[in-house]
Amino acid sequence: MRAPIFLVAAVSIDLIFADEYLLVLNKPSGLLSVPGRGEDKQDCLTARAQAEFPDALAVHRLDMCTSGLMLMARGKAMQSALSRLFERRQMDKAYEAVLEGQLRAEAGFVELPLICDWPNRPRQMVSFEHGKPSLTEFQRLAWEGESSRVRLIPHTGRSHQLRVHMQAIGHPILGDEFYATPEGYAASPRLLLHACHLAFAHPVDGRGLVFTSAAPF
Repeated sequence: MRAPIFLVAAVSIDLIFADEYLLVLNKPSGLLSVPGRGEDKQDCLTARAQAEFPDALAVHRLDMCTSGLMLMARGKAMQSALSRLFERRQMDKAYEAVLEGQLRAEAGFVELPLICDWPNRPRQMVSFEHGKPSLTEFQRLAWEGESSRVRLIPHTGRSHQLRVHMQAIGHPILGDEFYATPEGYAASPRLLLHACHLAFAHPVDGRGLVFTSAAPF
């Protein structure tokens, strides 16, 4: 059963699931996952969740401009247990995105090593010499005019992985301020990337949990 939306600081937060061990929320685009540096970067999904659930702790992050499903632990012990699922790749995640151009391949993989583009951080870049192994699976869902709707499955969890990999194959995500072409950036008021699927075994009782969230674009 879907949990209710709760209000924090006059902003609605979509709570998908809650029990005594964990939370699943729908993060809106434009909101930080965790606090940043500076007084102006303290408003974030974690802080808003903690207003209702004081023991809520982040387990992973979504980029500020990415929307969708985000998992939080309730307490340190559960944070460690859920973090192990990510580390062991026992957490199934999928995203929906809209790309520049008509992607010809119906499905495939992008395997390109990534590293921070340090002089231009937070941008990331492909580096065969210094990058960390990174693997993304893609499935074309539809062509939409001169763009392509795709499902993206990250098999590794590098920063900006999906965004850089799509740029690398010539189809950046629309609305991406770092990696899209000027035309692709202007085509959308937000990054068209949404965390739409999250599935894992509950660390306490082992039952399978599957959560979905329709892309708002």
